[in-house]
Amino acid sequence: MIDNLKAAIVRAVLYDPEVQRVYRELAEHYGFLIAPCRPRMPEHKGKVEQGGVHYVKRNCLAGRAFRDLPDGNRHALRWCLETAGRRIHGTIKQQPLVVFETGERAALLPLPATPWAPVTWKAAKLHPDCHVVFLGAYYSAPHRLIGQPLWVRATLTQVQLFHQHALIATHLAARPGQRRTLHAHLPPDKVHFLLQTPVWCQTRAAEIGPTCAAFIAALLGDRPLDRLRSAQGILRLAQRYGASRLEAACARATAVGEYRYHTVKTILAHDLDRQPLLDLAATPPRATPAPRHARPWTTFFPDPEDRRSPWN
Repeated sequence: MIDNLKAAIVRAVLYDPEVQRVYRELAEHYGFLIAPCRPRMPEHKGKVEQGGVHYVKRNCLAGRAFRDLPDGNRHALRWCLETAGRRIHGTIKQQPLVVFETGERAALLPLPATPWAPVTWKAAKLHPDCHVVFLGAYYSAPHRLIGQPLWVRATLTQVQLFHQHALIATHLAARPGQRRTLHAHLPPDKVHFLLQTPVWCQTRAAEIGPTCAAFIAALLGDRPLDRLRSAQGILRLAQRYGASRLEAACARATAVGEYRYHTVKTILAHDLDRQPLLDLAATPPRATPAPRHARPWTTFFPDPEDRRSPWN
């Protein structure tokens, strides 16, 4: 029987009190019942507060100092067995230790096999990136719940996410700044993009052909611009035009030194990949005729030493 402190009772009402989540788990682990006092009626627990607590403070603890917590615990245990347990109680008129051994000990439940692990509960909201923020770390949840309020239950090693009392995700605890992401929580288009890494692009290009593989390798090797998105777009052209045409388009783009997505797409859109590829190295350069109206610079800036110059 407890009073309505916020660490145990979140909402104190007569018939439907709301128990704090961590305290509820503690009670479920050790198997005890919670019986809150009626709100604004301290006399329901007054005898315990005024009697037992004062007796412990004035008889067990008054005038004593302890080196550490184990020293205080040893003293309290000895006091319970030898002093408090052997006195004649003012209400029951019996020794409390005798009443405990003869009646109450048999009614106690055994302790659980493992001690209760402290947990933390916190309300959170699922952000548009499909993650909630807890203690500076990021944990993913299904994208269908974006914008919805969630509950985070965290231990030292595990973080669980709940939506309307249903468990929706379980993650290992992360350090601040670290992300825990499950691909199943992300939208399908985002998952498809995340899986297309540079290694995937090079593997896919090798399946199309050696020229395409060399083209993608040169594209990804371009620095300092990140060309991963360009490589992904070029490889997707194989779905529309076929692998053989993409191989030919990469060969034509390589011949002119144009390592761009727009170049490859233009070649395919205008069917330039179907035309024969000329050997630019073997083709002699065309002679450029002299300009018809070219004049020397002396026409505009005559030599001042020339006596025939109109400037003299």
